[in-house]
Amino acid sequence: MFWNSEREKPKEPSRQRDVEVLERPKVKRPKKYKVIMHNDDYTTQEFVVHILQRFFKKNPGEANFLMLTVHTKGQAAVGVYTKDVAETKVVEVITYARDNEQPLMLTSEPE
Repeated sequence: MFWNSEREKPKEPSRQRDVEVLERPKVKRPKKYKVIMHNDDYTTQEFVVHILQRFFKKNPGEANFLMLTVHTKGQAAVGVYTKDVAETKVVEVITYARDNEQPLMLTSEPE
């Protein structure tokens, strides 16, 4: 092709394109909280197993093992969740226990 001096030669397409790369902010994983079940002398073992199966989705073997751990050691961690979920489980289980006239006590603490 001939180019006259009045015209500019068209630019060839650039093989590299300027791309702005945005860095993703590093997101920290939320802290985990343990739900602790405490032993008492009045809550029945059957009720504790029922709670572990219903609210913490434990199979019968796990529920019995945890119930015996709570009974012999005085307490046991029955689940690990984010703070909101752990606190909600504590409130739900205590409310359910009181509705069923059981003094079962649970707490949550950071892992």
